[in-house]
Amino acid sequence: MATHPEILWAQRSSETEEEKNLIYFTINVPDVQESTIKYELTPTTISFAAKAGNASKNIPEKDYEFKLDFYDEIVPEQSKKRINSRDISLILHKKSKKLEFWPRLTKEKLKIPFIKTDFSKWVDEDEQEGEALKPDDDFDADMGGMGGMGGMPGMGGMGGMPGMGGMGGMPGMGGMGGMGGMDLESMLANLKNQGGPSGAEGAEHDGDDDDDDDDDGPPPLEDA
Repeated sequence: MATHPEILWAQRSSETEEEKNLIYFTINVPDVQESTIKYELTPTTISFAAKAGNASKNIPEKDYEFKLDFYDEIVPEQSKKRINSRDISLILHKKSKKLEFWPRLTKEKLKIPFIKTDFSKWVDEDEQEGEALKPDDDFDADMGGMGGMGGMPGMGGMGGMPGMGGMGGMPGMGGMGGMGGMDLESMLANLKNQGGPSGAEGAEHDGDDDDDDDDDGPPPLEDA
């Protein structure tokens, strides 16, 4: 026996702008087999039947079906639809241009459990004029046109810049203090091996300078 799929709906209304006189209608059928969809739209009714599921992925197959009468007439020729693996989304144009909302989706005033309000698209009747998103723009987004923007997360690659944190290694320069291990004796030994003056030799030169200073003094006095 076929199951009723979940239906979500919302609406806009306008007595002057046809593009704002709409019904948003979504049929939730996860894993729908597109080739099995039977869909018919008339000015006063909509009927739908399809099979969902995927045996190759162990997703049980199930038949869905419904038919309902609209509260008022629509214009099938101006309606749009989009099908994906989760749902079938429709935008239906109301025939009558009125500011007032339809009081319900169906002709008969019945409580139908599988028909629910689509709160992601719904606005109150007295708040319509302030809507920033035009209905068609909203529908185009649902049609998957914005999906391409998913590529933008690639910009996340810039996160690699935190690698600059490696500069923190600079505190290692504190190791320069290790130069204190090079004592003066070793430095002098290196200079000596390279032919440079040693500290002792430097001292001898200093002594020579002192002798020279003595020679420069006056000669001793001779006896008369």
